[in-house]
Amino acid sequence: MNWQKTKKIVGSIGSTFMYIILAVILFNVVTSKMAGEPPSIFGYQMKAVLSGSMEPGIKTGSLILIKQTANGDQFKKGDVITFITEEKILVTHRIAEVKDGGQRYITKGDNNNGPDLEPVHINNIVGKYTDITIPYVGYIFKITESQLGGALLLFLPGIMLVFYGLFSIWRTVRMPETYKDAKGVDAK
Repeated sequence: MNWQKTKKIVGSIGSTFMYIILAVILFNVVTSKMAGEPPSIFGYQMKAVLSGSMEPGIKTGSLILIKQTANGDQFKKGDVITFITEEKILVTHRIAEVKDGGQRYITKGDNNNGPDLEPVHINNIVGKYTDITIPYVGYIFKITESQLGGALLLFLPGIMLVFYGLFSIWRTVRMPETYKDAKGVDAK
């Protein structure tokens, strides 16, 4: 087998694999949205970071991947966690100090001057940051969490499929004419 053919096959397999992954993620996000739960894949959640408190490590507008916590998980100083504040706001900060044998944590944003005012109880921790960050995708992810964004997320794939179907039909109908023109055959 020659190099060009091998390259084409590997490219096709890679593209197919990426489309399958994208379809699984899209399906997961849509079903999670419909159930009113945060999207989760194999125990991991995607979260948008919309403040600069963790810069330069985590840029504003990034999408991060966190590993969901399970009962009995313990965290140590230096771990980056995502937690829910008393005001029901999701925050991602670094643990600066462990209190009460791991029941409460003092956290601090890397870009903040001082620690957070309220300690974080272990039950309020959503997950631990996995060091996976996708810059700027968090802005798009945040839009999908709104009602309009959720509606677009549900309807946009369907609309795209309709347009793709129409394009395929148009291309199929037009193909004989294009083929004849390319061969120099009179269309009459």
